[in-house]
Amino acid sequence: MDSYAAPALALVEQMTRAAAEEPERAVAFQGAPGANSHKAALEWDPGCLPLPCFSFEDALEAVATGTAGSALIPIENSQHGRVADIHFLLPHSGLSIVAEHFMTVHHALLANGPGPFTAAYSHPQALGQTRRYLRDRGIVPLSHADTAGAAAWVAEQGDPAIAAIAPALAADLYGLELIADRIEDAHDNMTRFVALASQPLDPATLGPDVLAGATAMTTLVFQVRNVPAALYKALGAFATNGVNMTKLESYQEGASFAATMFYADIIGAPGDPAVDRALEELAFHARELRILGSYRQARVRG
Repeated sequence: MDSYAAPALALVEQMTRAAAEEPERAVAFQGAPGANSHKAALEWDPGCLPLPCFSFEDALEAVATGTAGSALIPIENSQHGRVADIHFLLPHSGLSIVAEHFMTVHHALLANGPGPFTAAYSHPQALGQTRRYLRDRGIVPLSHADTAGAAAWVAEQGDPAIAAIAPALAADLYGLELIADRIEDAHDNMTRFVALASQPLDPATLGPDVLAGATAMTTLVFQVRNVPAALYKALGAFATNGVNMTKLESYQEGASFAATMFYADIIGAPGDPAVDRALEELAFHARELRILGSYRQARVRG
């Protein structure tokens, strides 16, 4: 908590105390108060107690230790791709995905005065989503741990030549001027969040309509055997059983560059015969297979 700028600390301490009184209602998120993840937590569960955490690891640990009942973590953005580190953190967190949430993201330029500005601080995702806006104005993008945290830091510095890219609500929280709103380069700027809990949802509780239809998602990670056509055969398990895979991403684990992991989202959940057959075939071809969770779709795919 000491890593936050002073203007954010009082809010963080207040929200942390409230969450400690009712941890089952607490939703941990990465960032300072006013971050996009803060807004997303309130959208996903309007009755929750948002719990700000400085890092993604802190947010996941809050759930693992019982400090929070769940965490809401951004996993990918429509313009800037997957959020760094999340694919590495989720499989080893011991937590399960129990829901997803989509939120349209708007960015604002906040500062201590009207400018001109030499630099703007924000989370790398926000900087990537406002790249053209900054370049056209000659503003240098500089990374910060999160969007609202950058706003709090800029407010603390009091330097009129620097700005922050953050949600507009951070201007009120930290006493900054709203220089420009909705500065994202694309209007269809959408972030997908996943909700994590200490216990997975039982797919049977999703309801027979979910298991039989296309309204459930399952997220998994796997590593194929080091033999020719291993990935082809592994993916064939889904094709031959008619299971739709909506996402497949690879990432390296370890320094050898020999252990490629695959992160995948499929439509359906265990309990659906087709999904069960596909997972059984995948397990035969995989050296490692972990289900990260089954949950209801928040947005229909396909």
